[in-house]
Amino acid sequence: MTPATNKSASPVLVIIAFATVYIVWGSTYFFIQMAIHGIPPLLMGAMRFFTAGLLMLTWCAIKGEKLFNRRSIVTSAVTGILLLCGGNGAVIWVEQKLPSAMVAILVSAAPIWFVLLDTQNWRVNFKNKSTIAGLIIGFAGVILLFGEQLGAIFDGGSVASKLVGMLLLILGSIAWSSGSLYSKHHPSEGSGAVNVAWQMIIAGLIFLPGSLLNHEFDHLNLSQVPLRAWGALGYLVVFGSIAAFSAYVWLLQVRPATQVSTYAYVNPVIAVILGMFFAHEHVSLLQITGLVIILGSVLLINLSKYRKTKNEAIAEATDGPVGVKQTEMLQECVK
Repeated sequence: MTPATNKSASPVLVIIAFATVYIVWGSTYFFIQMAIHGIPPLLMGAMRFFTAGLLMLTWCAIKGEKLFNRRSIVTSAVTGILLLCGGNGAVIWVEQKLPSAMVAILVSAAPIWFVLLDTQNWRVNFKNKSTIAGLIIGFAGVILLFGEQLGAIFDGGSVASKLVGMLLLILGSIAWSSGSLYSKHHPSEGSGAVNVAWQMIIAGLIFLPGSLLNHEFDHLNLSQVPLRAWGALGYLVVFGSIAAFSAYVWLLQVRPATQVSTYAYVNPVIAVILGMFFAHEHVSLLQITGLVIILGSVLLINLSKYRKTKNEAIAEATDGPVGVKQTEMLQECVK
């Protein structure tokens, strides 16, 4: 299997996609917790992903795109199970027991798993000191950001259940990173929107047996579900799944995986900012320091790629290496 190459894409679209993933996914921790307070967690996951996938597939059918490609559906199934059932499913389940701060801390380890699991790019990733330094500093910044809450969590009881939840989140992060890399190195044929739709539909169907085994239908009364839970589910369907997840899968095809993985560092930052302005949450000096460190880590991770992009742009503007351009100018003068 040959290493995946990044497709060319409009810089404006890349910026919009990153902004969508950064901002929207930074708010989903709050909306997931709001939704599962009214809807059983696994059923909520099934409803979220199946609805989003069905809406996307319907839209693709209206546009006349080819919906059924056996090979692409199989690839989408593997990606959807790893990303949505393994990665996102762990977040949904654990948010019943653990505060969203702890969830954000453990999920932020995803970029480290990206580097460790991306064996095809080990030579590049481990050779780049700025990338490694950025990953380590960024994770330390997230821990610092939620350091106060982290200490408060372990001051209470039921440590065993918390450790189980933490382990589940680590496994979920590994599944998410694995699914992301699988999607990058095994691109599906046909429309990206169709492939994302199948990923969500298949994941939604996988959630249903888990919901049944968890007896979530035994005492379910949809008429008693609070309106805010339905609203949170709607937000997760439209923005968290259709918009942000589609942008994320597309970014994996056009940008390096380590660069795309920086969402895991920026999402907690967005969560804190939203909490300050909309929930009037207190943010300490320690947390502000963590925010600055995280933003610095993102810069480090992308530093070498910014330089590479700049050099490529210069080379393109001068029709090749400087020496070649100068030679052409001298030849023109001789003529």
